[in-house]
Amino acid sequence: MSLRVAVAAPFAQNGTRQLRENEFVVALSLDRDWFSPDQSKRLVDVATEQGLIERDGDDLAITFDPATVTIPEEFVPDEDLLRERSAFERVLDALVAEGLEKHEAVGAINSLQGELAITIEAAAVVYARRQGLDVSEFVPVARGAILESVSESGED
Repeated sequence: MSLRVAVAAPFAQNGTRQLRENEFVVALSLDRDWFSPDQSKRLVDVATEQGLIERDGDDLAITFDPATVTIPEEFVPDEDLLRERSAFERVLDALVAEGLEKHEAVGAINSLQGELAITIEAAAVVYARRQGLDVSEFVPVARGAILESVSESGED
C-alpha cells in the first residue's frame, strides 16, 4: 500500500517512531521531494484518519513498525493518497495487500452486494471477513451506509 510506504518513509529515514509534524513535512517535501509542504500536511490528516499516525499536538507517532515497510528507491507516491478514501476502497486495499487480485475481489464484492441487497461498503466488509481479514474498524462505516441508504429510500 503506497499510503503506508509514504507514511513510513519519514519515520524510517529518522530511525524513530515519533516525529514533530514539521520534521515529517520536511522529510516528504524537501528531503524526498514527493509533495509540497501543504500536501505533506494533508497526508498527515489522511494518515491520521486512516489510523496510521496518531497526533498529540505537534507530535506524530506512527502506529505500525516502519521497519516492516520496504521503501523502493524509485518509489514516488501518487497524489491520490491525499484524498479521503471510502471504506470500500480501504477494505479493497486490505484485500489486495493480503494477496487477492483486485479485479477478482471487486467482482466478488459486487456479486455479494447484489445477492444480499446491501451497500458496497457492507458487501466489502462481509467479503473481507469471509476471507479471514479483520476489518472490524470498517463495520461502523458499513452499518452507517446501510442505515443511510434505508433512510433515503424511506424504508424502516
